[in-house]
Amino acid sequence: MHLTWLDSNSWLIEMGDQRILLDPWLVGSLVFGNLPWFFKGDRPTPHPIPENIDLILLSQGLEDHAHRPTLEQLDRSIPVVASPNAAKVVQGLGYHNVTALAHGETFIHASKLKIQATPGSPTGLMLVENGYLLTELTSGITLYYEPHGYHSPSLKEVAPINVVITSIIDIEIPLLGPIIKGRKSALLVVEWLQPEVIISTAAGGNVVFEGLLTSLLGTQGTIDEFRALLAKNHQTTQVVEPAPGERFELDLSSR
Repeated sequence: MHLTWLDSNSWLIEMGDQRILLDPWLVGSLVFGNLPWFFKGDRPTPHPIPENIDLILLSQGLEDHAHRPTLEQLDRSIPVVASPNAAKVVQGLGYHNVTALAHGETFIHASKLKIQATPGSPTGLMLVENGYLLTELTSGITLYYEPHGYHSPSLKEVAPINVVITSIIDIEIPLLGPIIKGRKSALLVVEWLQPEVIISTAAGGNVVFEGLLTSLLGTQGTIDEFRALLAKNHQTTQVVEPAPGERFELDLSSR
């Protein structure tokens, strides 16, 4: 398996001989609700859009997961697997090979990968978006992704997992609570899934944020603190801190 972190929640995942572009924000600014005064993200050095993409995978319909300017730059014939909310976004942009997955549903891609939707992040009234379990059909190697730290107890049924990509850092609005649950939630999912590797997403990278929301956000925790938390709880999972834009390989065991 090869992975490339493209900042924020964006990843290029290479597994099962497939190149999967996950939650891509790669061009232009990141703005919520066309309100740059409220929140705006920019990259001083943009990442090039990866070539030869076999599948686009979208966990949420919000702009930081289904980024319209980026999706407008991609080939509309690329297959898309998405949460029902994100599926509406890409269908509105003219994508014609779109599979919406509800929680618990699965999709077999190219006879090489099984993709299963799990309950993920709550993003609105009665709306819970997707996490994903990806499984190589030949090797059985598995990857679990949920970017905001909302992990369903139903995951216990699929343990062990090889790789977890999730938030390790807490990001919260004082008095309102967390918008990204990191440390305790990540420890819990490690205890459930016993992964070989856990990789941080959502926080950090080569991104500059501004706006009212940014001034309200507080972050807690570091990668080193999470490593210490794992050791304190007798967990041997390796914590990988990726460098933005650098492709790296994971040597994993079949389970």
